Amino acid sequence: MVDSLGWRKKFGVLVPSTNTSVQPEFDGMRPFGVTNHIVRIAISNIPLNNDDDFRRLIELIVAAQDGALESLMSCEPDHIVLGISAETFWDGLQKSRELKKNIETRTKLPVTMGSEACVEALKLYGARRLGVVTPYQPVGDARVAGFLEESGFEIGALTGLKCKSPVDIAKVTEAELKEAIIRVNSDDVDCILQVGTNLAMARLAGWAELWLNKPVIAINTAIYWNALRSAGVYEKMDGWGSLLLRH
Repeated sequence: MVDSLGWRKKFGVLVPSTNTSVQPEFDGMRPFGVTNHIVRIAISNIPLNNDDDFRRLIELIVAAQDGALESLMSCEPDHIVLGISAETFWDGLQKSRELKKNIETRTKLPVTMGSEACVEALKLYGARRLGVVTPYQPVGDARVAGFLEESGFEIGALTGLKCKSPVDIAKVTEAELKEAIIRVNSDDVDCILQVGTNLAMARLAGWAELWLNKPVIAINTAIYWNALRSAGVYEKMDGWGSLLLRH
C-alpha cells in the first residue's frame, strides 16, 4: 500500500522554524502525486547584527536538527529534503558530503540538500563564473563563496543583504531582490545564483531569466528540482524558471 495522496513520493522536508518561504514555494512546484511534509527545526528568531550572531544561528540549527529529523521520520517519508541553506555550505565540500552521508545513514533514505543541488543545477547549465545573492552576514557569504570555489566555480560578484534576523529574510521584497540581481550581474557572469532558503526568489528567478538572457537559479528551485529528478519524477513545472523545465 502507498500513501493515497503521495503515491509517487512523500518528501520529508526539514526547515528552520523561522522559515516561511520554503513551504509555499515547494508546494507551488509540487507535481500531482508528490507531497511535502514539513517539520520545523526549533530555533529562536535571534538578531543577526554581525558575524558572531550568524555563527550562533548555525549552532542553533545544528543543535536542534536531530530532534526535528526524528519527528519527521514518524510520517514515513520516502525522501529527506533539507530546506536549509547556510549549514549545507558552512564547512566546505567535504563536510557537506559528510552531512548528507550522516543523514542518509540515520534514515536509510535518499537526501537532497541545498549545496549539492545548486552544484548540480550549475553543472547542468555549464556555468563557471557566478553572480551570487545571499541574505547573510559576511561570514556566511565567505562560507558560500568558499564552497562554490572549492566545487570548481568562480565568483564574479557577491551581494550579501545582511538581513537583521532569520524571519526578516522572508521580508525582502522582489524589488529588492531585483536590485541585488542587477548588482551581481555583468557580461562576464554566466549565471546568477541565489542562496538562503528563506529568501522568496523562486518566482522572480524565472522572470529574471527573460530580461537577463542567462540562467538565474534560486536555491529553493534547485533543491526541489534535484529532489524530484533524483526521485524519478520528471514533470516540467512551468512558472518557476527554466530549471524545472529541464530533465
